[in-house]
Amino acid sequence: MSEPVARLLIELEDITPRIWRRVDVPAAITLATLHEVIQAVMRWEYAHLYEFRAGERLYGDPLPGMESTSRRMHKAKGVRLNQLIDRGVDRLLYVYDLGDDWRHRVTVENVRDGLADTDYPLFVEGARRAPPEDVGGVPGFEGFLDAVRDRRHPQHAELLEWAGGVFDPEDIERREIDLDLALLAEFRRRVRTGHRSRSKKQND
Repeated sequence: MSEPVARLLIELEDITPRIWRRVDVPAAITLATLHEVIQAVMRWEYAHLYEFRAGERLYGDPLPGMESTSRRMHKAKGVRLNQLIDRGVDRLLYVYDLGDDWRHRVTVENVRDGLADTDYPLFVEGARRAPPEDVGGVPGFEGFLDAVRDRRHPQHAELLEWAGGVFDPEDIERREIDLDLALLAEFRRRVRTGHRSRSKKQND
């Protein structure tokens, strides 16, 4: 069976040249699952807190003891993307690592019926590699790029080793993105299959 699928454009703000990804996701996924999708396509490492902003409402994973009456956080696993779309929301702000403050503009480009024989989420296209974790926000990333591009830079060897020995700003690691999204799609398929099996047993 096919299901509604949303095509999303994800753009990392405040960085030039533009770092972006385009991905097809089930319209019914929760924002918690959308968080996992963005982590996968941007090659982040689930190492920090995150939040979605839709208008005046915030969604994330509220932590005990960190609640704020002036800044109420709704549970990301408690709201689905299609619920927001039905309310007229076609753009979200996804903020990852509230220290480095990586801001991603998430735009719903369209919603359509997915292909019956395709598991989603599915990566479509993108350009340029996202910054390494804990690089120090936009200014830190700019300094990092200056260092790894210039062999004569005093921090070239140090920062390159810190980044794992190689950092190609043009390599989005397509194979790893596809693998991670395939794992998410497989997990979602198994969960849906399990739900249908339990419903069938209850109705028998």
